[in-house]
Amino acid sequence: MEKIAINPQRLKWCCETLGITVSSLFQDVKISEATLNKAFEHQAVLSINQLEKIADYFNQSLLFFIEKTEATAENIYSPAFRTINNQQPIESRKLRKFIANVEKQRKIYLNLLDDLQTPVIVDWQTPLDLSTKHLKPASNAVRQWLNIQVNDDFEALRESVENKGIMVIVSNGYNGPWQIDKSDPTRGFCLYYDTLPIIAIKKQQSKGAMAFTLMHELAHLLLHKTSMLDNQADFYSYQGREQEANIFASNLLLPDELLDRLDVSELRSLTYEDYDDFFQDLKKECCVSGDAILYRLCTENKITLLEYQQYRNFKDQQRKQEQAREKELRQTSIPRKYRHREPVNMFGRRYVNTVLNAKNNEHITLSKASTYLDNLKIHTLHKLERDFV
Repeated sequence: MEKIAINPQRLKWCCETLGITVSSLFQDVKISEATLNKAFEHQAVLSINQLEKIADYFNQSLLFFIEKTEATAENIYSPAFRTINNQQPIESRKLRKFIANVEKQRKIYLNLLDDLQTPVIVDWQTPLDLSTKHLKPASNAVRQWLNIQVNDDFEALRESVENKGIMVIVSNGYNGPWQIDKSDPTRGFCLYYDTLPIIAIKKQQSKGAMAFTLMHELAHLLLHKTSMLDNQADFYSYQGREQEANIFASNLLLPDELLDRLDVSELRSLTYEDYDDFFQDLKKECCVSGDAILYRLCTENKITLLEYQQYRNFKDQQRKQEQAREKELRQTSIPRKYRHREPVNMFGRRYVNTVLNAKNNEHITLSKASTYLDNLKIHTLHKLERDFV
């Protein structure tokens, strides 16, 4: 069988980008260290199958490793990716692959809209009188701009954002190309483009937490006009852009007129175990978590920072117990009963509708539509179509 020589600079660049050695690479891709060392010396030692393993590992094409030109961040990664990678180097191979898939999905969406001769929505560029010095008026203006109503759930909030021309992607709960590992500290990110910017959200148990992530990333797009990658700790930051995004998101989801309905004296008479029940109506009306409510009360000086932190400590203990139970459940195979709904949950109704329209108008084949919808099996795709109408 014919062997292939690759561009060793490109393989070396990929390893350096992820901070891995040849030793760790051969363990991951199951290719001998001696063979990889020869490949680094530009010797023709790799089979097609071996090169496919390497390409898949680094989320690149086969041709990427054969091209003679030098690989650099500038000619490989988009400006949006380089922006978030410069903030904090992304060493997780799986997260890098997820971000690359997100950018690829955006390109697919734009191409489909072009095929259908559907104008790309650019309402998100509508000038708003926003200022980081006056975050409460800014959040109120955006709440009106999005036409957010009391009792809007996460899906309604997401649709409001998507209707302005912003693509929202939510990671999947199942292992695969659309999952952000539960152990990964990343909670969300946004990629800034003049047309069709992206907000990506890590799937969480609480829809209120996901709504807060959505609006936090929206703040980076509207207020800071930049791409950002946010870890869990950034949602508790008390400085800089992260604090501004937190204040913006909490005020947008929970405006003063709704917050003022809370009886703080009654709240203080309760134990932390009772807080969530006390907040139940407000959490539903505003799609917020108890954490977000306490954060607002703290920023309005209605409770102390110590009280807020103590509640957070209590919730952290709860989350650890829930994660332990989840880990036990993951030991068994859970059937994906609603597999056909996953593309809508991940990519949003507007995207799925565009793919189905392109298929029905014969711009793409059924097989291509399946590929664009997370490789749904054909019978599952038909089930999605029936459920989507």
